[in-house]
Amino acid sequence: MDMEVTAWTSLHSAMNAQKDRRPFTRATLRRIAAFARPHRGRIGRFLLLSVVTALLAVATPVLAGGVVDAIVRGDGTGTVTRLALLIALIAVCEAGLGLLTRWLSATLGEGLILDLRTAVFDHVQRMPVAFFTRTRTGALVSRLNNDVIGAQRAFSNTLSGVVSNLVTLLLTLAVMLTISWQITLLALVLLPVFVVPARRMGSRMASLQREAAGHNATMGTQMTERFSAPGATLIKLFGRPSDESAAFAARAGRVRDIGIRTAMLQSTFITALTLVSALALALVYGLGGYYALRGSLEPGAVVALALLLTRLYAPLTALAGARVEVMSAMVSFERVFEILDLKPLIAEKPDARRVPDGPVSVEFDGVSFGYPSADKVSLASLEEVATLDSRGGTRVLHDVSFTAAPGRMIALVGSSGAGKSTIAQLLPRLYDTDAGTVRLNGVDVRDLTADSIRETLGMVTQDGHLFHESVRANLLLARPDATEDDIWDALRRSRLDGLVASLPDGLDTVVGERGYRLSGGERQRLTIARLLLARQRVVILDEATAHLDSTSEAAVQEALAEALEGRTAVVIAHRLSTVRAADLILVVEDGRIVERGTHEELLSIGGRYEELYRTQFERPGREEEARPVG
Repeated sequence: MDMEVTAWTSLHSAMNAQKDRRPFTRATLRRIAAFARPHRGRIGRFLLLSVVTALLAVATPVLAGGVVDAIVRGDGTGTVTRLALLIALIAVCEAGLGLLTRWLSATLGEGLILDLRTAVFDHVQRMPVAFFTRTRTGALVSRLNNDVIGAQRAFSNTLSGVVSNLVTLLLTLAVMLTISWQITLLALVLLPVFVVPARRMGSRMASLQREAAGHNATMGTQMTERFSAPGATLIKLFGRPSDESAAFAARAGRVRDIGIRTAMLQSTFITALTLVSALALALVYGLGGYYALRGSLEPGAVVALALLLTRLYAPLTALAGARVEVMSAMVSFERVFEILDLKPLIAEKPDARRVPDGPVSVEFDGVSFGYPSADKVSLASLEEVATLDSRGGTRVLHDVSFTAAPGRMIALVGSSGAGKSTIAQLLPRLYDTDAGTVRLNGVDVRDLTADSIRETLGMVTQDGHLFHESVRANLLLARPDATEDDIWDALRRSRLDGLVASLPDGLDTVVGERGYRLSGGERQRLTIARLLLARQRVVILDEATAHLDSTSEAAVQEALAEALEGRTAVVIAHRLSTVRAADLILVVEDGRIVERGTHEELLSIGGRYEELYRTQFERPGREEEARPVG
């Protein structure tokens, strides 16, 4: 059994050797040590137990040889019984120490996973929105799962394995050489026959595994995209299910073929190494028996050598692959540190202060902005590209200035892509300006704490995103301490209380991924209810009523008018009828404010606003289709 386990380990190490041979630096080792420092006491106990376990593993074969010698010499039952009891005691100690070592290994490894995952998760949360717009979610999640677990193995498996195997190897060799150096050296001659095939077989296995991994990744992407509600709808409307099935079946069939070939290679490898082990044992028994019959070696020594041999090959092959295991673990650490080394573009100052109390004013002062290039916010490995796109920084906003006094409503209108949503994203500091200043109550948002900005400013976006959680959980995201009455009040004001009351589990009904168990209008009203529950002093509505029918829009507009009363509001709308009552309307084109004024003022000057208005309401009666906010 030990030889078979060793064979599997050797093959696995050889396969990993083909994946990545990048050297690691001292800086990486220092950072690893920093993560391990809180666990140094447990690491020390872990290593000590590993050494003790290795000592006991060598003692058993020697005692077994002593039992045989005692029987041959006729020492009596007392000696044999004492040796047998000692072997049993060692076995019990080995079992107990094995469980204790496993517990230390598990707590050490899981503790490290907790530290690394928490560090990466917290760091990713501080990354700017631009990071998430470029990164593939699956690649990022893989860092939190696969790479963190790979790094954990450096402590829970490799570290203990190197120490225990080294101690076992040295002790075993010392004892075997003491018993018979001739037999020991001859037995070691077969070692290359054991190790070399592992390397060659590992290379072939690695190639197959890489191909299978590529097919599995492609199938995973296909399933993820096609099994989502929008993806499934797209396939049903425009796709060809038979073609999708054929493509999936082809990849799955290739994975099946690779699995069969891999299984046969593994079986061949294990069979060959078991044969080598049997030949080595035959050598020990044959040569040892010859020496025993000649009287130059005790019979018990032959048995001890045979048992020790089974404990010699295991640590030898494990240590041969230790460097590969260490390198694999280091690569995992480096991939984790690669994420941690990404500097967030949005950072809170150490002396940041809270938004001043009272009604809040909003001010844009000479603001210019361009979206950052990929090489400033992302990693090629997370985007799964060879080289990051260095393009970016082109200005999309130019010298934007306006002020919204406390309790006033500013409306942004203009063509699609003119920069309206970009202006809205600068206010909650999803991005920082390249030039100029954005202020809340006269204070630069870069001087404010992120928590106080979130508490002050609420935003309803066009897509009305919801998590795959209950209605209650999605609402409490905005205000965790809200009471049941607060929640139902927000639902009532968003004209959603009747719907939620009719759901199977009421507030505890799960809305589905991205809220797809609700209609578009229901999703949007639920996000508006979340805004109403938060009770923030500044409200941004980015096409908040875009997905509502006329009846729902009229109801929600009434709720929004109530919610916006006394609050500063920035409203983005394509339907101009919804912003006629705004205190100031800004017409944005090509990242610039080209016109500003009230509804009547802008119509009177006959500019871009009047053109947009005439385009929308060229048919009689169109203006009455939607009711204005306010």
